[in-house]
Amino acid sequence: MALIIDVHQHLWTPEFVDALRRRTSPPYLDDWTLHLDGEPPYEVNPADHADRDTTGLELALVSLSSPLGIEFLPPEQAWPLIDAYHEGALKLPEPYGAWAATCHSLPDPGRLAEDLDRGFAGLQIPATAIHQSELFEVLVNRDKPLFVHPGAADHERSRPGWWPAVVPYVQQMHQAWYHFQAEIRPRFPELRVCFALLAGLAPLHSERLITRGGDSRGLVDPGCFVETSSYGPRAIDAIVRELGIDVVVNGSDAPYATAPDPGLGEAAGHAVRVTNPRRLLGRKEIRP
Repeated sequence: MALIIDVHQHLWTPEFVDALRRRTSPPYLDDWTLHLDGEPPYEVNPADHADRDTTGLELALVSLSSPLGIEFLPPEQAWPLIDAYHEGALKLPEPYGAWAATCHSLPDPGRLAEDLDRGFAGLQIPATAIHQSELFEVLVNRDKPLFVHPGAADHERSRPGWWPAVVPYVQQMHQAWYHFQAEIRPRFPELRVCFALLAGLAPLHSERLITRGGDSRGLVDPGCFVETSSYGPRAIDAIVRELGIDVVVNGSDAPYATAPDPGLGEAAGHAVRVTNPRRLLGRKEIRP
């Protein structure tokens, strides 16, 4: 049985934790209490970022936690945190790999190129940075994929705790999906991209898109992937009916969730967990 690829995990290494603890303004850690702008203090569980069961995984890609808002800090604040994340991520043992991160308040394509050349699988960006296309040429030149993840969200204290994940995160992914289709794909036809959490189910709005003048239904982009974290068989089945199975990839969002079972049979499960992630990452396909 082929080993599985998980394209979406988070793991705070000691280097990254120490960098957060050296700060005195959000985002920062006071011991294991996380402080973010506009949100109540959050008690991080240290066990979530300790040893994790990776049995059955060929590769588990970790990434910076974009909802912390790090990538949009001023460069002099963003880079120490990003560099600490990079340093720790590159030390993780197999089967871990990592997505690179970069500063978006002052994009630096040259620095991104240097970081990618250190062995990262590709670049993760917050969905709110999808317009910064000057970085995408670097990915195309190095044949590396882009991973679009929800970014920081305003949190109203009167809202329930699940609100950011269900409302603004999904809205961010929805907007990023359509911005990519309309503005980025025509300029970068060779760029492989993966949208977290099934792109907030944005592909399911194709019928509405058509009634408003769009023409994308039935035209599946083989280089535009969606990953499955936080959804289950019903949503995955709907996405497969819209986009086909070949662009759906396995993601768990560990430690906050586990990878869902697509519920579509053995062949589809192999495609989602093995074949499709390998194509996204530019790896040679392994047959079951």
